[in-house]
Amino acid sequence: MKIVPVIICGGAGTRLFPENKNNLPKQFIDFGGWTMFQKTLERIKSPIYSDPVISTNIKYAAIVKKFLKKYKVKKFKIILEPSKQNTAPAILASALLPFIKANQPILFLPSDQIIEQNNIFNQSILKNLNNIFYKDVFIFGIKPTEPSDQYGYFYLNSNKNTVSKFIEKPSVKIAKKILKNNAYWNAGIFLATKETLIYHFMNCQKDIFKNTLQSILKAKYKKNEIFLDKKCYIKNKKISFDYAILEKIKYIKAITLKLDWSDIGSWKSITSLFKKNKKKYYNKKNLFIRPWGTYRNLFKGKNFLIKELVVNPKGCLSLQSHKYRSEHWNIFEGKPLITLNKKSFYSKKNDLIYIPQGAIHRIHNKFKQKVKIIEAQIGTLLKETDIKRYEDIYGRVKK
Repeated sequence: MKIVPVIICGGAGTRLFPENKNNLPKQFIDFGGWTMFQKTLERIKSPIYSDPVISTNIKYAAIVKKFLKKYKVKKFKIILEPSKQNTAPAILASALLPFIKANQPILFLPSDQIIEQNNIFNQSILKNLNNIFYKDVFIFGIKPTEPSDQYGYFYLNSNKNTVSKFIEKPSVKIAKKILKNNAYWNAGIFLATKETLIYHFMNCQKDIFKNTLQSILKAKYKKNEIFLDKKCYIKNKKISFDYAILEKIKYIKAITLKLDWSDIGSWKSITSLFKKNKKKYYNKKNLFIRPWGTYRNLFKGKNFLIKELVVNPKGCLSLQSHKYRSEHWNIFEGKPLITLNKKSFYSKKNDLIYIPQGAIHRIHNKFKQKVKIIEAQIGTLLKETDIKRYEDIYGRVKK
């Protein structure tokens, strides 16, 4: 029996552009000739899957259909939420679709993740497919590469395939301790059968089950689209699948993945991705030489620009501010002295420095090693003309 892949892509992704609500949700943003929605669709191009189900908000219906056509996905179903109620109702609504059989495995995939080794991912699922029994829920774990406050974690029991404890997005300080105890990042990917999800929702979230079932029974069907009944669906409380189900059931199985994974939910993860693949964007036209070193424009998207900065030993950028943009600096090499308004401090590798719009700032490299930074500029005007200089050792301040 084939797996039904359900792609969850109803989120707005407001963390990337909190000041600009007109930006596309992050799963549809062009990050250099590709989108995360596209990457997710490519992940399920395997004979182990049936046609995809796309779970999204009704206001994203047109853009979902546009991308499905662009990526030549001809067979699909789109289930449309009338309101954003978080992942628990969305997952249940997808599972309750009448064409999905009771014992059919369903894979729930966030649309905002990067997994480059699709073969390894699908082989891991296939390996565990015969172990999916009634009441079983599988979650997917990633071995952490650094302590992060962006992800949830879980511990495994001694048998190495069941979960003993969840930890929701800890501070970096706590995350450092967690890593020493062999915790895994919770990838937010779930695998279960239809009958299993019905069982757990009926036992743990009866109201959500009742309201969501009614929204399916009263749904309107139009070609490949399923419009959930609004009056029933909006009665659901807004709650994630993790809180609604996973943290209330005792026995959860885990599939641990040994592959490169990234949840693109922050500018640090985006700049890290560009750092890894920066040579793809190198050409002679996008390199600019300055007295302090060089910068290279890697990619310009809608209201954002990704750059690579290389600050030479003893190099010092001007003390400056920007009227129309904010910046995120991901430090990859060196130990720059950062000035941010009235504070000065040394930064180190893997630090992310946020420069708010209008803040006075500077980078100074006092050491022999070059400083290398991937910078994300966010704003409505992303040009060199948006620089107001206050001090400059190269004489570029206009008097």
